[in-house]
Amino acid sequence: TIDENAKAYLDGNKLFQRHASLLGSTGSGKSWAVAAILEQAAKLPSSNLIVFDLHGEYRELSYARHLHIPGPEELGKVDPSLLFLPYWLLNAEELQAMFIDHSEFSARNQVVAFQDAVVAEKKKTLEALNKAEVLNAFTLDSPIPFKIDDVIAELDRLNKETVPGYGGKYKFGPFYSQISRLLVRLNSKINDKRYGFLFQAPDLEHEYNAMAVMVKRLMDYSESKAQIKVIDFSEVPADVLPVIIGLVVRIIYQVQFWTDRDKRRPMAFVCDEAHLYLPKKEGRNSVEQRTVENFEKIAKEGRKYGVALLIVSQRPSDVSSTILSQCNNVVALRLTNDDDQATVKRLMPESLEGLMDTLPILDIAEALVVGDAVLLPSRIRINPPSEKPLSATVDFWDEWSKEPDTPDFDKAVENMRRQNRT
Repeated sequence: TIDENAKAYLDGNKLFQRHASLLGSTGSGKSWAVAAILEQAAKLPSSNLIVFDLHGEYRELSYARHLHIPGPEELGKVDPSLLFLPYWLLNAEELQAMFIDHSEFSARNQVVAFQDAVVAEKKKTLEALNKAEVLNAFTLDSPIPFKIDDVIAELDRLNKETVPGYGGKYKFGPFYSQISRLLVRLNSKINDKRYGFLFQAPDLEHEYNAMAVMVKRLMDYSESKAQIKVIDFSEVPADVLPVIIGLVVRIIYQVQFWTDRDKRRPMAFVCDEAHLYLPKKEGRNSVEQRTVENFEKIAKEGRKYGVALLIVSQRPSDVSSTILSQCNNVVALRLTNDDDQATVKRLMPESLEGLMDTLPILDIAEALVVGDAVLLPSRIRINPPSEKPLSATVDFWDEWSKEPDTPDFDKAVENMRRQNRT
């Protein structure tokens, strides 16, 4: 910013090798910065980035492949842009986080009964397919298709079971009336169309090879416009959003881990609005805990397997400190909140304290860059991307100066009821 003719370059290798964070208050130019990075990466022949888009800001980038989690009206459709996530992809902890309330007195019994029923159903699948090698090695966490309706039927049987007692009489079984609330939660989630992307996926998604098909869609970079994938999570209910994002990340990371080393290609997760699903320890619930643990594992070990994180947030003080501390590159745009400024300052060397004092007065798209990817700590202006994300700030006074155009409120209300803008 001192010399407008001077160009500042970031080393692309070092930016992603040890993770990076892009932090700034709302309206500071974060989305522009993300789009500028994606635009540069899209020019490379085999770049591989996956963007978690929570508000549909990047859904019109022409160089990206666009996927989105289907809403209630899209259930049952076969569309290459829809990303169904069958419930059997969830591991044991994620399933428990969705269905079991650990504050209940009978929670331990619910866990035991639920896990045993799921294992039994997965075992049936493998036996029917003659997968002897997998059958000898599979665990509760293994992504094996199973029928959730059969699990519910077994839990219902256990919930009503009586067993022979003394004197030829019958007594209550070990799980009698212990899992009633679990059954209510299971049936409620399964019948709720907001969770249809989990429980009402097309039949193809329940086949044994469905996971490999889905992973190829997310990780393959051989197709045209496949290098940048934008996943739109805006239709996902807020209460399970962390689990669903964590599920996608965990599956991709595990597949990357088990891929032959000579065939493995590096990839990066662009975690937009990270504070919504990667919170700090204080107040973290079980749903968020599972997701944060997945990301912390990548933050600590992902470098070895070619998996990088780009953490994007307007509230760095609310993001897991473990994850942020692993980001060796920090791009800090304008930050006005004292807690957020303090968080960024803790990520920087003490010698840069004077430079950090400029955080609240930075202009739009102006940033401080510190880390391995830059030769010296620098105050730069980010080049605007050719294709801008759908995050532009509304010009209130200019809009109020125009003749009003009455919105279609009936349509807006109906869209809200349908959970769909189209």
